[in-house]
Amino acid sequence: MAEIVNLRRARKDKARRERDSEADANRRRFGRTKAEKATDTETAARTRQALDGKHLEPEDS
Repeated sequence: MAEIVNLRRARKDKARRERDSEADANRRRFGRTKAEKATDTETAARTRQALDGKHLEPEDS
């Protein structure tokens, strides 16, 4: 026999799961310290400089 489900509770549980997953995504996206952000910026700058340094200029013929 089928289980009886309280639709109001199911709706609230679904909304709670959605809020929790969105909160988790926001924590991962925005929940970084200033030092972590600075490290990422410095790493990106270092990588960009390394690639720019290896760029070959076209030869004039």
